[in-house]
Amino acid sequence: MKYQKPKGTNDILPKETKKWQFVETTARNILEKYDFHEIRTPMFEHIEVITRAVGESTDIVTKEMYDFTDKGNRHITLRPEGTAPLVRSYVENKLFGPEHQNPFKGYYFGPMFRYERQQAGRYRQFHQLGVEVIGSQNPATDAEGILLALDFFKSLGVTHTKLVINSLGTRENRKAYRQALIDYLEPLKQELSDDSKRRLESNPLRVLDSKDKKDKVIVENAPSILDYLDEESGAFFEEVKSLLDALGVAYEIDHRMVRGLDYYNHTVFEIMSDAPGFKGAITTICAGGRYDGLVAEFGGPDTHNAGFGFALGMERILITMDAEGIEIPSKPEVDVYVIGIGEETNVQSLKLTQLARDNNLSAERDFLNRKLKAQFKSADKLGAKVALIIGGTELENQVVRVKNMTTGTEEEVSLSDIYQDFATIYETILSK
Repeated sequence: MKYQKPKGTNDILPKETKKWQFVETTARNILEKYDFHEIRTPMFEHIEVITRAVGESTDIVTKEMYDFTDKGNRHITLRPEGTAPLVRSYVENKLFGPEHQNPFKGYYFGPMFRYERQQAGRYRQFHQLGVEVIGSQNPATDAEGILLALDFFKSLGVTHTKLVINSLGTRENRKAYRQALIDYLEPLKQELSDDSKRRLESNPLRVLDSKDKKDKVIVENAPSILDYLDEESGAFFEEVKSLLDALGVAYEIDHRMVRGLDYYNHTVFEIMSDAPGFKGAITTICAGGRYDGLVAEFGGPDTHNAGFGFALGMERILITMDAEGIEIPSKPEVDVYVIGIGEETNVQSLKLTQLARDNNLSAERDFLNRKLKAQFKSADKLGAKVALIIGGTELENQVVRVKNMTTGTEEEVSLSDIYQDFATIYETILSK
């Protein structure tokens, strides 16, 4: 049998993990500025957590979930998204209590799972960064969340972005609009794609989100949900827009933009990229919105029954950075490389390597008893700043050669001195 990774998954190899770590570190730095705190939830949940939150008629529930019955006869699913698990945890752990941050501002990194067709940047196991605010009905929360997302992309060097916003109003507004949309689409049903015909029966708003070319033409003249907002919802959306205007944030309004999850209401948004590497295609790289009502669905208090959040795929971020030609800053893999010549230097090589690490430097050594030239090649490959060289002669004379790998300057230092004041010797050789 040939052992391979499951279809729709990906091995993230050491060279790639450097990029992931850069993106994650950048995100954590931005999130700290905005006073967000990390929360980690299980990778699997009771299926009711997902179906109650995202809606039983959504594609996620009907077609994409990895669900199974475990040995205790519990219906379990691998999490397909992060908002529902976070809200479940918020309610279960009573994070709305007076001893906790209010509004609660949390974020998560982690793998999600959806059974869908694999394509560029989309896997069956994919990774998301998600950001959630719970407990604030202030439109400024929506504006701040959008600003956070834009700030994150700016920090990565991503500049080819476009912000698109819309409002879905309240559930009552959506119910009225849903009927208007059905009335518009029903006479055109036979012209719709098979997916949209199915959605017309179960979740007609998703027809607006269809990627089928024929569907796009049909929905161009569909009624606008903005015409079905009540006075309060309209005022809320106007406030969000005025806040973005006050901060000089450019945006477009797309009345056909909806989200694929049932819990959204009021503000929804997407950040899109038209980076050169996408060759004219416009790709959504971040999406989210408001989900007032979800906390109560999980038995939480009405006083905290307001939420706003967004998510973005890590794989999609990295593709976007590549599409803009952004190079991740590189740094030497190790500060010190220890070159030991001969098996008799094995103990001293290990001691010198640990000495460098004890001085808060990254260090590596040869373990294969290779020749001097081969070990220098390894030191170069790792970008080592300094090499410590010890062979039989050096061991006998109780010295070590210290070499600046950039300038080629080399000095001989006694082992007693290097153990006594390694930091000074290291800094001195770097200056030469």
